[in-house]
Amino acid sequence: MKIGIIGSGNVGGALGTGWSRAGHEVIFSSRNPQSKEMKELVAKAGPRATAAATADAARAADVVLLATPWGAAEQAVRSAGDLKGKVLIDAVNPLLPDLSGLTLGTTTSAGEQVAQWAPGAKVVKAFNTVGANIMADSRFANGRVVLFYCGDDADAKKTVHQLVADLGFEAIDAGPLKQARLLEPFALLWISLAFQGGFGREIGFEFLRR
Repeated sequence: MKIGIIGSGNVGGALGTGWSRAGHEVIFSSRNPQSKEMKELVAKAGPRATAAATADAARAADVVLLATPWGAAEQAVRSAGDLKGKVLIDAVNPLLPDLSGLTLGTTTSAGEQVAQWAPGAKVVKAFNTVGANIMADSRFANGRVVLFYCGDDADAKKTVHQLVADLGFEAIDAGPLKQARLLEPFALLWISLAFQGGFGREIGFEFLRR
């Protein structure tokens, strides 16, 4: 599978590197694909990784990951060009700058906003409820970390389910895209426990059944 990464920071870098090592073809996007930082990221991700301009990465990809800060998300989506028909994974949380809350919620979500900015794209909310360090290494001694996803297109969700599982998470379908209104505050719980609660970033949630 060809995966274009929009936002090659901590989250995009971790996910892209993991998918590349899992056998997918990954295209990291950047305003300057030949920069030292991008060359180092591509080298770390391995031979299945390349770098390109944002529109080129999105055009060549089957799946596009949006992993920018919230303030840059709209411009990033628009700079990607026509995403109609593509699976667009939204990993962005609409966080306040001080991480104390969300800029929107309850009646809409970042996931739903992204869908408006990318008409015709098959938007799936995922990879927003744990930190980049857990995305880079999801292994825990006592079980698998759960990672929820939601969206309105069944085939797109099957694709994302596999990409979640490829990184070692337990993939759970949380329902339609409007469930992003719940997953984004859930991300804030992880953030508050990690930073304000004193638990640190090496934490994750498990999904138990009985």
